[in-house]
Amino acid sequence: MDGENILASAERYDLAGVLDQRTVRVCALGSLWAEPSPDLAHATMLIDMLIASAARDGAEMALLFPSADIGGDLRSPFHAMPMMNLTLSVAESSRHGAPMTMVRTGEERDLAAIAAMGRVRADRVPFHLDRDSDFIQYVITTKRLLAGLGSANARQMHFFIAEEGITAAAYVIVTVVGNTWTLEECGDRDTSGARVGALLQALIAREPVERRPTINAWLPPGFLPPQVGIASAVRSTEKVSVRMLDSGGMMPQLCGDDILFWRNDLL
Repeated sequence: MDGENILASAERYDLAGVLDQRTVRVCALGSLWAEPSPDLAHATMLIDMLIASAARDGAEMALLFPSADIGGDLRSPFHAMPMMNLTLSVAESSRHGAPMTMVRTGEERDLAAIAAMGRVRADRVPFHLDRDSDFIQYVITTKRLLAGLGSANARQMHFFIAEEGITAAAYVIVTVVGNTWTLEECGDRDTSGARVGALLQALIAREPVERRPTINAWLPPGFLPPQVGIASAVRSTEKVSVRMLDSGGMMPQLCGDDILFWRNDLL
């Protein structure tokens, strides 16, 4: 602040992460905004203050989420994680019908099963957030509010479950803006991801005469449902940056296969 004038603002989240099988406390910074300045001095100052406070509280790692309100590079020593933006294709029946999959809208009672299947997949990946039911409910609620409180029909959010009995066996969370779908996250008890592929096929088949959507996603390493192909893969322009807060800690060299990070994790 400068008197009553806001110079910079951000949101700080206290999260749990896993790095090389070790639980770490993570300070995540999102929604960064600052008054325009050539050197981003106000933004850098605020980040340094928040990180110093988090380190005193026991945080070991900091994540900086991308912000459309900040241009240029910050002076703080963050390292961008190598995220790949994928454009997906989904195989369809020549009759444009939906697969024989039990599909329903996701509910709060599904969150524990979603968290459990996520932890099983994440267990093999060196770095990921520890996403419990509360975290998943928060990010779903955020996307629902963004869709519900925006301009009419400008954005939609779909949360669908494939179930066995009454238990969620797979799920997808998709946001829709125009003809572009973003697969925010997904999960499947089947390691092949076949039920996730079937869910996407069912969503597309609901409107068989419509032009097929462009589907963008960040996917975990080694995860690609058999009904899904990769039409293109480019380095994401949305940079998630990371730094260690221990003065003696070295930031490990993380490649794409070392990271599991959903688009829904962008707080």
